[in-house]
Amino acid sequence: MSGSAYGKAGVDIDAQDEALARIGKAVRSTFTPGVLSDLGSFGGLFRPDLTGLEDPVLVASADGVGTKLMVARRAGNYSTVGRDLVNHCVNDILVQGARPLFFLDYVGAGTLDPRAMAALVSGVATGCRENGCALLGGETAEMPGFYQPGDYELAGFIVGLVDRAKILDGSGVRAGDLILGLPSAGLHTNGYSLARKVFFDVLGLEVGDRVPGAETRETVGELLLSPHLSYLAAVAPWLGDERLHALAHVTGGGLTDNLPRVLPPGLTAEIKVGAWEIPEVFYLLQEHGEVHTEEMFRVFNMGIGMALVVDPAAAGELMPALAAAGSVAAPIGTVQKGKGGVVYDFPPGSRGREGGQAGDPALR
Repeated sequence: MSGSAYGKAGVDIDAQDEALARIGKAVRSTFTPGVLSDLGSFGGLFRPDLTGLEDPVLVASADGVGTKLMVARRAGNYSTVGRDLVNHCVNDILVQGARPLFFLDYVGAGTLDPRAMAALVSGVATGCRENGCALLGGETAEMPGFYQPGDYELAGFIVGLVDRAKILDGSGVRAGDLILGLPSAGLHTNGYSLARKVFFDVLGLEVGDRVPGAETRETVGELLLSPHLSYLAAVAPWLGDERLHALAHVTGGGLTDNLPRVLPPGLTAEIKVGAWEIPEVFYLLQEHGEVHTEEMFRVFNMGIGMALVVDPAAAGELMPALAAAGSVAAPIGTVQKGKGGVVYDFPPGSRGREGGQAGDPALR
């Protein structure tokens, strides 16, 4: 297409065709029994199995990977961010009690590299297989002048299903409930604009450099590209159990902004800082980024990727079950009567100079 008018304008249709040919096998590997269409259809066809559902409700969500893509570009590794995208979206509908049915993706680029696109979509396909949902379709757009050469945009759209009577909306939350936290795998997909500034600008590191102070040989690239975890496998057996009162996916806004989304009026989440192990990366980001502790809990997940609000009497059964499913829960707080929002309880004597602000509560 290099000699064509469209090619001279910067769009290579042959490159798009090559990229689509590369991803065909990966996409088809995600197809579940509900898929009725194949690649190349104008729209994806899906017939859901409604067996056992009295009043089925569709739950949909959309999201993107954000500037984590810039780390992937810097590392020359686009193989992980597709999984991040799917897992993020799966968690977003999981908190309302839904299981995923199918997924759609969008890849935008300035100049399309078939290998990069194949890595991006193959990562999406991997995430879909792991979560039992079909990659039903998607869109690829090569837009020179809108995206810069080497830039990629990755967004996704998920649809799931829940029985109306089993929707989790926080209405069952009551004072005295226990808040359990499931661990994250680092930053997941939030706070990367600040993290990139700290690692690459302030510390002057590159993706292949070792993380400062890390006991392992983990590189900056490996740390920042750690996958956004899916909590579907661990939490799914408890969907519909009336002892599970609410779920909160801890993404942008952290615990501070996401927990209140599932609290009825007149209730406050009281979080005990120190009840779980905060990963070292967050101490490093606070120290070198001169970030106030309050802002840390709004920008980052601080080591908690999903919060469960449960009947305290269920903890003895729930926590071992979660651990057996590979997600060790920590009791990180309780729900109490109050004005709403989140209140943090820091360990005694923890006030010091952290984040460049005297008197700011220290993380440790």
